[in-house]
Amino acid sequence: MQEVATKQGGRGLKLSDLLVTVLVSVVLGVVYHFWSSVYNLFSPLFFQADELVYGMWFLAPTLVFLLIRKPGVALIAEVAAAHVEILFGSEWGVQLVLYSVLQGLGAELVFAAFRYRKFSGSIAALAGIGAAVGSIIPDIYYGYVQDYETWLLVAKYAMRAVSSALIAGYFAYGLAKAVEATGVTTLLRPVDPKDYAALDD
Repeated sequence: MQEVATKQGGRGLKLSDLLVTVLVSVVLGVVYHFWSSVYNLFSPLFFQADELVYGMWFLAPTLVFLLIRKPGVALIAEVAAAHVEILFGSEWGVQLVLYSVLQGLGAELVFAAFRYRKFSGSIAALAGIGAAVGSIIPDIYYGYVQDYETWLLVAKYAMRAVSSALIAGYFAYGLAKAVEATGVTTLLRPVDPKDYAALDD
């Protein structure tokens, strides 16, 4: 994994960072809303099969961080995306506020652990898992899992972790690399040829 020094003149969020974070989050909030249909398609396959696609709801914090690479954007992105989902009339309603804060914080803490300087697929996968860990707390708070047997709890959250690593981690990494290749991110952060390796292991 690469460690790349940022060339942004500090790590504080600029207005452009916030605008891009919100813009991407709005798009992903719409995706989050319609992803419920995909989630429901998996439910009849076998018990808890919907956990295999749960990771999509953690895509905002990982993707936005990989694009902007600054502290705070992962948390902001997940909260913003959740609010868009709520505006679209999500069946989970205001519960999503608590979920989004803890999920965004889970991803944010992983990026913070690497001092916001590592941008590989592996780090994104860990951040996705961090978001999944954050989602467990409201699951418990809202009483969704108290009656589950131990084996079912393990199976449920193991599938969620795998989904999170693949979708919010490696899929987000692939999307970020595709955006990098277009050169669009140069509008957010100046790069030279060495920086194109920042998303490589």
